[in-house]
Amino acid sequence: MAHPLHFVSTEAIKEALQNNDPSLAVAKIQELLERENNIPLNIGITGESGSGKSTFVNAFRGIDNMDEGAAPTDCDETTMEVTPYPHPNYPNVLLWDLPGIGTPDFPADKYLERVEFKRFDFFIIISDTRFRENDVKLAHEIKKMEKKFYFVRSKIDIDLQNQERSQREFNKERTLSKLRGNCIQGLQKAGVVSPQVFLVSSFDLQLYDFALLGETLERELPEHKKNALLLAMPNISPEVINKKKKAFYDQIQYWATASGAVAAVPVPGLSITVDVGLLVGVVTQYVLGFGLDIPSLKRLSDRTNVPFDDLIAVIISQLAATEITSDLLLKVIGQQSGSALLMAAEEVSRFIPILGIPVAMTLSFKSTYNILKIILNMLAEDAQSVFKRALGLNSL
Repeated sequence: MAHPLHFVSTEAIKEALQNNDPSLAVAKIQELLERENNIPLNIGITGESGSGKSTFVNAFRGIDNMDEGAAPTDCDETTMEVTPYPHPNYPNVLLWDLPGIGTPDFPADKYLERVEFKRFDFFIIISDTRFRENDVKLAHEIKKMEKKFYFVRSKIDIDLQNQERSQREFNKERTLSKLRGNCIQGLQKAGVVSPQVFLVSSFDLQLYDFALLGETLERELPEHKKNALLLAMPNISPEVINKKKKAFYDQIQYWATASGAVAAVPVPGLSITVDVGLLVGVVTQYVLGFGLDIPSLKRLSDRTNVPFDDLIAVIISQLAATEITSDLLLKVIGQQSGSALLMAAEEVSRFIPILGIPVAMTLSFKSTYNILKIILNMLAEDAQSVFKRALGLNSL
């Protein structure tokens, strides 16, 4: 997979600086970030009327059914046309709430044509009971078009409640296994080969099979789409947060390389200016990816009924739940003595005759690498703390 640095050459950054245009250099660095963060991912959510499609669309995006921008939900067939819902932090990730298959306007045999199937990376077929004839027809048609599809059995929480009320010796795991097995057997009898079925409650994504669904999607997506999915995934487990941390960590060397390229131009003060501009963009992505921005935290509070102030109380980093600015970053960097010293040494070394520029490049790489690593670790720890507090796994 080509990395963002292959899309925008660091030579463009160096050229801007040689022309004494640091603002253009910052713009080029932002272009690096934007290309990485705008890889499109289109997910088609479909199924019969009333199966819980819209609630799933909202839950995946970390949005409550009552929030502004939520896909509307009610007992009737709400979705009458193909409707895209962007992820609030990653608008390049679109969940498309598709009309129920088999409705008069969207008959099964014309369904894929009507919804313009080619735009979708994969489909999720949702049912709140057994999968029906129209679901099977759709699966066969999607397979003919050589697209991926996955079955989600929704409203599992309701099924478990009903089973517990009606059984003298209720066993949760046995009941889930039976539900999953019944779905798989029914689809196999209808001619679906090796169906992938995931049991999900859209109100409790951290339970049941949603994590397994995410792992399966990540594994089967093309390489360049995987990060788009991962970063848009809700923080439903410590493992998801750790995966996001690793994805961000793997990119640090590239941003440090860009910083080193900037340091190669002998213009006093510019490297720090551009490094901080670069850091603002990267750290902002960390905050958004971990859901530590204020809108995400408020949505999490609404969804989990945990007071917003309680979520804020477990956050330690000064960079979470606030706007990332150059002044704030310089303040945080100043508190990290090792990184601050590297940045100061870089400015001095630039003017060492002959050896100065190579030394400055090395120091700039190291300082940017160290700063991003420290900040990433702090924010990842905050994300874990917020996750635990939202689920009531820790106490204040």
